[in-house]
Amino acid sequence: MSPSPYPARERPAFDADERTQLIGWLDTQRATARWKCEELSEADAHRSVLPSSPLMTMAGVMSHLRWAENLWFEVVLLGRPAVGPIFDGPKDASMMVDGVPLAKLLDDYDRQVAVSNEIIAAGSLDDVGRHPDFDASGVSLRWIMFHMIEETARHAGHLDAIREILDGRTGHY
Repeated sequence: MSPSPYPARERPAFDADERTQLIGWLDTQRATARWKCEELSEADAHRSVLPSSPLMTMAGVMSHLRWAENLWFEVVLLGRPAVGPIFDGPKDASMMVDGVPLAKLLDDYDRQVAVSNEIIAAGSLDDVGRHPDFDASGVSLRWIMFHMIEETARHAGHLDAIREILDGRTGHY
C-alpha cells in the first residue's frame, strides 16, 4: 500500500483558521476511515454483516468514499468528465467490489485523496463548481469540504460498527 497522503488522526488546533480547520477535520475523518481497515483479513473486508445493506462492507465503503471524493472535487468542482461506477453503473455501483483486493481499494482511495488535496490547495473556499450537468455545481469548495467531512465521518461510523461486528475491534482515536 502507498503511504498515507494525510496526517495521523489529529484534530485541528482550536485557533486554526477556517481553511486549516476544514482540511484538518477532513483529514482526521479520512485517516479514521482508513485506520478501520488496518489488519483486516481479505475475507472480513468483503464480509456483509448488515442484512438490509449487503453492499456495505469494509471494502465497499472504502470504494464508495473514493468515488465520493472524485465526484465532489474532480467532477462537480472542476467540471472533469463524470466517469466511473458512481456515474456509469447501477445504484450503489461504487460499493460493488467483489473480487477487488482491499489493498487495491485503499491504494485507490489514497491516490484519490492526494488528487483531492491538490484541488483543495489550488482553490479558494469561495470557488464554485463548473460541471454543466450537475445542479450541485453551484456549491462552493467550502460547501464541498463541509459535505465531505460529513460524508466521510458518517461512513467512518459505519466502518467502526462493521469492524466491531467483524472482530470486536473498536476505537475512534
